[in-house]
Amino acid sequence: MLSLSQARSHALALDWTNFTAQKPKFIGQRVLKNQNLADLVPYVDWGPFFQTWDLSGPYPSILSDEVVGEAARKLLVDGQAMLKRLVAAQWLNANAVLAFYPANSRGDDIVVWRDETRQQELFVWHGVRQQTAKAPGRPNRCLSDFVAPIGQADYVGMFALSTGQGVQAKEDAFMLEHDDYNAIMLKALADRLAEAFAEYLHERVRKDWWGYAADENLNLSALLKEHYQGIRPAPGYPACPDHAIKSTLFEVLPLSDIGMTLTSSLAMDPASSICGFYLAHPEARYFNVGALGQDQIEDLAQRQGVSREQAARFLGPNLS
Repeated sequence: MLSLSQARSHALALDWTNFTAQKPKFIGQRVLKNQNLADLVPYVDWGPFFQTWDLSGPYPSILSDEVVGEAARKLLVDGQAMLKRLVAAQWLNANAVLAFYPANSRGDDIVVWRDETRQQELFVWHGVRQQTAKAPGRPNRCLSDFVAPIGQADYVGMFALSTGQGVQAKEDAFMLEHDDYNAIMLKALADRLAEAFAEYLHERVRKDWWGYAADENLNLSALLKEHYQGIRPAPGYPACPDHAIKSTLFEVLPLSDIGMTLTSSLAMDPASSICGFYLAHPEARYFNVGALGQDQIEDLAQRQGVSREQAARFLGPNLS
């Protein structure tokens, strides 16, 4: 493993000389309530659906699998039938908060500014950098690498969404009928709709609200393979393993307006909820931060202004 100073010396070095950022259509926040569930159905990825019942295999080939194919086909029929009922009766509510702000990188951090004057910080998103030794020419990435440094105009987006409101009441109704199967089916579909909502919103961001890929024309397969410009890193995922940034998002965004809360362990409630960021640079890519050394934890703690134990609390799987 490299030291943090070595990793930083191998950072991705983008050429910002001729970079011109696309300005979002608005700066600030928007609350989006009661999204039509029918709009989300075309974005549903059925692949992870089968894992709820411990059926493994890529979709759609799992449907013809010699071992689990018959069970998978039955689940899909049942799931699609419930999804149709769910949408028609609007069993769930799909709500979101979306925001765009000026931003710049500062080392491994991303500074999010309150307005275009770029004088007052709204918050700082503290990043972590890959420390694993790489082959020559391969950079040790950090999400801040994809945001223009201070002195140039650039922006970030952020979002939080939920399709979980309404799940508990309907689940309780199924359980009163001792219908465990449909109770589990409902929660699985709520999760699928949350992911579909995230895909739907990100497409709207790229093509309309931010507009940096206004001419994009991708089908669902291409979307799921991430063939679009930009990324939407989410706390707890490989490129953004630190869950601590969720606390900041829940402080900055009016998430109580859409019924979203955060537990002391930084779990989102309702369960079928997602939050994250939008980065637009054409070179932005997902990556796995991987193992982190103690020097990076100490550096992160100093930047966050917390103890080393606090900084490490939500990075357990990444500690070397």
